[in-house]
Amino acid sequence: MRRRLLATTFLAVAALHQAAPARTVSAAPPAPATPVAARPNILVIVADDLGYSDIGAFGGEIRTPNLDALAKRGLRLTGFHSAPTCSPTRSMLLSGTDNHLAGLGNMAEMLAPNQVGQRGYEGYLPADIVTLADRLRDLGYATMMSGKWHLGVRAEDSPARHGFDQSFDLAQGGGNHFGTDLSQKPGDGGTTYWENGTRLSQLPAGFYSSDTYAAKLIDQLGRADRGKPFFAYLTFTAPHWPLQAPAEDIARYRGRYDAGFEALRAERLARQKKLGLIPADVAAHMLELPGGGTWASLSAEQKREQSRRMEVYAAMVDRMDQNVGRVIDYLKRTGQYDNTIILFTADNGAEGADLAKLEIPAFQERVKTADNRLDNIGRATSYAWYGPGWAQAATAPSWLYKGYTTEGGTRVAAFIDWPGSPRTGVSHAYGTVMDIVPTLVEAAGGDWRGNQYAGRAVQPVRGLSWLPYLTGAAERIHTPEETVGSELFGRRAIRQGDWKAVHLGDRWRLFNLANDPGETRDLAAAEPERLRQLTAAWDVYGKDVGVVMPSTPSRYP
Repeated sequence: MRRRLLATTFLAVAALHQAAPARTVSAAPPAPATPVAARPNILVIVADDLGYSDIGAFGGEIRTPNLDALAKRGLRLTGFHSAPTCSPTRSMLLSGTDNHLAGLGNMAEMLAPNQVGQRGYEGYLPADIVTLADRLRDLGYATMMSGKWHLGVRAEDSPARHGFDQSFDLAQGGGNHFGTDLSQKPGDGGTTYWENGTRLSQLPAGFYSSDTYAAKLIDQLGRADRGKPFFAYLTFTAPHWPLQAPAEDIARYRGRYDAGFEALRAERLARQKKLGLIPADVAAHMLELPGGGTWASLSAEQKREQSRRMEVYAAMVDRMDQNVGRVIDYLKRTGQYDNTIILFTADNGAEGADLAKLEIPAFQERVKTADNRLDNIGRATSYAWYGPGWAQAATAPSWLYKGYTTEGGTRVAAFIDWPGSPRTGVSHAYGTVMDIVPTLVEAAGGDWRGNQYAGRAVQPVRGLSWLPYLTGAAERIHTPEETVGSELFGRRAIRQGDWKAVHLGDRWRLFNLANDPGETRDLAAAEPERLRQLTAAWDVYGKDVGVVMPSTPSRYP
């Protein structure tokens, strides 16, 4: 039933895309090309610091039946890429342009001295950015969001000022999942929550992040005008640190990870191969652990603590999935599910940093005062993370994790469930988070092209629509000739087709991802001319988007 209902809309939008002439300037918000009632609802779900292979549909052992069902019915995007960390990704997702043009050239918390006050490093979405919510609201959509925002902490930066009719949001990048660190006064280091542009002085009773975010979104859907299609943006803070989850969910995983991160990594790689997500002969990048440590090198006490941290992490992913199920059940009960496109993505690779080295005073104070005894890890009074061993089990076969421009930091689990599309199953096509705006605006019957919007100059969308690919009219989303650059914390990368050059602060490396997705074989010496072309392309990119290379090493560990 759902495929039949949305197939007509899909084919109509596809025909519009194929017939539309190329445009470089749009003087006003585009008028909807199809009647409001005929256009699909849109639900975008973002997980925070989720590992590539955490959910079952991507090779994981964690219980995620709701996400798995959606992913398996839709199209799993194994070549989908984000920025290396959360707020830059979110700026790109909502704007369709590069993070350096969307105000998040660096995370606001991590600015180098020479980046402070620079264009593109505001720490919030500047005035020349039109968000996905702005565009969809102008196309007649009811717009709403619930969860993590991380695109500015002031009232003027809130979702209510960026196209969302309804919003419940955490302004910062993370916080206690049970809500015990809510700010009571400016400057106290606490978290800030807003609801419809009003700062909250208390959180709902029984607050737990994933539960409350889903409940708030369901409430917003109930309040929305049913005569309009909706755009809902559900942004979990799970499984971002601190690792905290309800006790019943933690108990489900007790003892599951006692074999260690190397064993888990091998299990997940085997399942990814079986699912067709990676080649059977893939060379996985070797683990990179502080001091070259292994699971066997840990003491019995260290193993128990590491296992517990992973148990809590798994519980957080499990609980997030339960809440995705609550939202899907609501859409089904209210007759809206059959006309809803669902897009899911993580915001970056798994978190593998040694956060004990994170030089943020408020963070260090919370760690200092936390109760991280074994039996307390996962409760509201704990403050723990899980480290590079588990992170690299989740990002394998890729290299490294969050914070890096390697595949491990930017290749993320994503899928789109758009019934009516001829493409389902598994896609290995390269895609970027910047593609979400053009794809979904076209799904709504709108036009995303141009550098003018409603009579003002705006940053044009740099991503590409997936429509030609989803209809089968194209075999790629991005052409082999196109270059896509990135930078964060001074770590750089540039990609052209299957070739990628990476610079992590020491030298440029070169990889062919078609036969080496794990970035295990540096071809810089063997292909000097190709490397020269790619590094020259990065220089053009850096100038084009206004990269300001940091004057000091990043505080991000």
